[in-house]
Amino acid sequence: MTQEAQTQPQSESLDVQPDQFRVLVVDNDKAHAMTMAESLERIGFVCTVATSGPEGAEQITSQPFEIVVTDLVMNDIDGMEILRLAKEHRPNCEVIVVTGHATVSTAVAAMQHAALNFLEKPLTPDKLRAAALKAAETIQLKRQNSELMRRLDEKFGFEGLIYSSSKMGQVVQRLQRIAPTDASVLILGETGTGKEVVAQAIHQNSPRKKKPFVPLNCAELSEHLLESELFGHAKGAYTDAASERIGRLEYANGGTLFLDEIGDMPMATQVKLLRVLESSEITRVGENKPIKINVRLISATNCNLEDAIAAGTFRSDLYHRLRIVTVQLPPLRERPDDILPLFDHFLKMFAKKHDKKVRGIDRTVYQRCLEYDWPGNVRQLRNFAESMVVLDLDGTIGLDDLPPELIQDGDDLTPPAEPKPTVSANGELTSMVGQPISEVEKWLIAETLKSTGQNREEAAKLLGIGERTLYRKIKEYGLRGD
Repeated sequence: MTQEAQTQPQSESLDVQPDQFRVLVVDNDKAHAMTMAESLERIGFVCTVATSGPEGAEQITSQPFEIVVTDLVMNDIDGMEILRLAKEHRPNCEVIVVTGHATVSTAVAAMQHAALNFLEKPLTPDKLRAAALKAAETIQLKRQNSELMRRLDEKFGFEGLIYSSSKMGQVVQRLQRIAPTDASVLILGETGTGKEVVAQAIHQNSPRKKKPFVPLNCAELSEHLLESELFGHAKGAYTDAASERIGRLEYANGGTLFLDEIGDMPMATQVKLLRVLESSEITRVGENKPIKINVRLISATNCNLEDAIAAGTFRSDLYHRLRIVTVQLPPLRERPDDILPLFDHFLKMFAKKHDKKVRGIDRTVYQRCLEYDWPGNVRQLRNFAESMVVLDLDGTIGLDDLPPELIQDGDDLTPPAEPKPTVSANGELTSMVGQPISEVEKWLIAETLKSTGQNREEAAKLLGIGERTLYRKIKEYGLRGD
């Protein structure tokens, strides 16, 4: 790169904060890579350098980056492969391709693979910075559009859905088409993928939203109790029926009934449910009088109902009645772009619930979240987030707060000790560097009081503040100042 330019490019249309964007610089020319990184760091970008294609590929698959700057011609793994990997693993990142061997065909190929910019060497600092700021601006616009869409979803009943991935975006688009109708919906997905949250979103975005949303887990109850819960019973219908009971179907009249784990419903109950769906009538257990109902049915399962039909444990006619429309929820491991937004959302939620202050999150925690396979999906992520908030002692979610599943060999799990200031040989305060001003001030006041034998008047003079100010600080920090 040429000599450092005096002027720094500025973004005119958006207030871009470069320190909020992580940049990966990939170039097998180490000196050139370091020069590019240094130039970007001078205007605030947070840079990581990879000096080979394989190292760049490893960084992309293990860490979150918003911007990737890659040389085109490299051994083993070239810039086009870096571009492909970046778009595969980090679809929301922007890629800038740099080369000293530019041709029209390579530029076209890079743009066809969704590169944001194609820069030709020799590269000036201004040109690189302008391209990086343009990438940051593009990302910020996408974030703002995503936030706008999220707020619109919240306003119209999709507030429970936190997502960033294109896969979940497609699911939400499908829900927006399904919700206004009265069609029965079958939600498919692994345990913990959020099937009930999706069912609630459908209800809240439907004309039935002012009527009840009534959930029932079919796997939790015996056949006898399940029928009573669904259809209700008359007084004296069986030994423990001391009074009349309204069932979930009747209670949900005008609204939505959500039957979770419907694949575990007993065959006898399946027959009765099918009759209800065909006639829109229920009969309480112990009665003969039919009751008209108007209920939308949403069901969910984590098992393969077609296999259950083949095994003779689920009725094919009920299956086809339930699946007028299906919604397939992808597991969390297939939508990694949703992990960090969900994690941040849960941390804020549980920090408020448990009255804790979370001031920061160690990047390694984010990395572990991205690397983990999440067999328990969103529910497991939610539980992990609550566990970390509960265990946290210092306001920073770090390795010492990780659940056992995310811990790796060699992790230092010792909780951070309270910072103890030290003074170097030349009299400079060293170990409090990077600590909040309040912590430094508290220590200085405490040490000054100690050195004056708790004499407030003398301590105030040494500190250069008034006695009343010192007294207020002593009370604020809970110090002994007699």
